[in-house]
Amino acid sequence: MNARAKGNWQGMNWIRQEKRMAIYLRDGCQCAWCGKTVEQGVQLTLDHIVAHSRGGSNAETNLVTACMDCNRSRCARSAAKFSGIIAAYLNHGIEGAAILANVRKLAKRSLKPHIAEAKELMARRGSVFAILNEKV
Repeated sequence: MNARAKGNWQGMNWIRQEKRMAIYLRDGCQCAWCGKTVEQGVQLTLDHIVAHSRGGSNAETNLVTACMDCNRSRCARSAAKFSGIIAAYLNHGIEGAAILANVRKLAKRSLKPHIAEAKELMARRGSVFAILNEKV
């Protein structure tokens, strides 16, 4: 039985922590939508490109790093619609289509190069929260 069927798909219980960290590393520890980074103090989450409520899977090719603000703002809007909204909000001269193309490009990148690093970080620091909130 999968985590969603058990009712454990919200919060951090629906994905292995090593995989979560590997996705954050793959995406450069920054929001795929707005570009804010952990260095800027944002709290990172994972966002489904195709929303879970619309049948999206938990496969890494359907997941990207999102800041809490973008993830909350997006809700179940389509990726195409939200990319236009975030482009207008950021007002940096970047079109929604470019943001969407970047989101899709990130999701297609392999996690393999990041899995070992994620496991090593988890072994040394204990949790994704500790890794992302470490004071350097």
